[in-house]
Amino acid sequence: MSDQHTPDDRTPDAQRAAEQPADQTSTPAATTPDASAASAGAAIPPRPPLPGASEGAGSAFHTQPTQPYGQPGLHAAGPSYGQPFVTATAPEPHDRGKVGGAKIAAILIAAALVGGAAGVGGAAAVGSSFVAAPASQSAGPSSITVNNPDSVNATTAIATKVLPSVVTISASSGTSGGTGSGVILSDDGYVLTNTHVVTLDGATGDPRLSVTTSDGRVYAATVVGTDPTYDLAVIKLTDASGLTPIEFADSSKLNVGDQTVAVGAPLGLSNTVTTGIVSALNRSIQIASSAAPDSEGDTEQSTPGGRTPFEFDFGQGQQTPSQATSSIAISVIQTDAAINPGNSGGALVDGEGRLIGINVAIASAGGTSTEAGSIGVGFAIPSTVAERVANEIIDDGAATHGLLGATVGDAAAAEGATRAGALINEVTAGGAAAEGGLRGGDIVTEFNGIAITDQVDLTAQVRALAAGSEAKVTYLRDGREQTATVTLGELQQ
Repeated sequence: MSDQHTPDDRTPDAQRAAEQPADQTSTPAATTPDASAASAGAAIPPRPPLPGASEGAGSAFHTQPTQPYGQPGLHAAGPSYGQPFVTATAPEPHDRGKVGGAKIAAILIAAALVGGAAGVGGAAAVGSSFVAAPASQSAGPSSITVNNPDSVNATTAIATKVLPSVVTISASSGTSGGTGSGVILSDDGYVLTNTHVVTLDGATGDPRLSVTTSDGRVYAATVVGTDPTYDLAVIKLTDASGLTPIEFADSSKLNVGDQTVAVGAPLGLSNTVTTGIVSALNRSIQIASSAAPDSEGDTEQSTPGGRTPFEFDFGQGQQTPSQATSSIAISVIQTDAAINPGNSGGALVDGEGRLIGINVAIASAGGTSTEAGSIGVGFAIPSTVAERVANEIIDDGAATHGLLGATVGDAAAAEGATRAGALINEVTAGGAAAEGGLRGGDIVTEFNGIAITDQVDLTAQVRALAAGSEAKVTYLRDGREQTATVTLGELQQ
């Protein structure tokens, strides 16, 4: 690559060699798809940790809003219940030849930009260059269409890298069914997705799963374990091999404004790529979930805190939801990359094609469920949380979550309030809060350095950590700021 940037210094022989057609030159190993997969490393114990994973443990489902009409509501981004499952067909032999030679070289050049310019100085080439195959509703294996190699950009390279690591998931039980997305964790078929995708939002514990890869391979799959508390699940493809694991990034190092690319199967349209930026970090949302564990004993969520839980909507009504008995509070990355029904469980990646989040929900401007669609407010579970939960599910069949041991509400809603935060109403004897010196009347304003504005924020941050984790709590008592270190208990699920 360096020779191509300094043509005046080359010898005539070198110049003639460089002018050979691109498909006659050798492809640098560091930029081939296989090399990308190799660099990701083996995934999932007993193999080494997830590819590119950080060492730290911290890390269209449309929901009918229950607040007054016209107010924003949250909606799970997938699966797309009622949408037909689209199976990608194997490519014709000539399709592979179309993206070859000079086009492959152009994509490789763009890939180099992804590793360099796009990773330094923010969102280079933010605009999407993904072009769906013109004669097919579902783009399928030949989803990266390059008609003009001279104008290929970084987004093309990101899509080329990420699409082999994203799958379309069809879940069904009896007459109910829907589609969602997932990301590949290991070459032998571990896949990370959402609990609501594989359980049809708690409607079934034994779904029939069919998974289609970006190159058209179809696998049966079984559920390894679910984590309803953070709406994550791991499934295992049957007799899979040679898959491309996704590379993880450290989501705790993101900045607002960083480039994002969402990849998944909205409305059953597999291999869909959309772009945007990180709109907000450490955003907390609360969603009603039929798959969530009973909230009895879940003291942090005993007070709704002014954020009415939202229910999952089931597309065109072919899926009958069970009655939600609980809700979950999760900390998410907010993005304006278009996320729609069916994107749930898919990848949100950074400017280098590394996983920064698992797409989980969207917001709408209100109205009926038939009006669901992206308005540029989408949410993804941070990769640091997803990584921890996935490893625990694969190792132990389930993941753990922290418990503070306190009944909390919104400080801003209290009479005579002067400060927003999570108001501790009562602590549980022997619990983490009590052992850390917290007591009723304290207002928690920070948790591990993250601002807390209400009880949903506090619950989401506590649940993001594993049981037994230590956390620093900043709180106000009698108008004075104090800090405490707590060792979290374990939420019973």
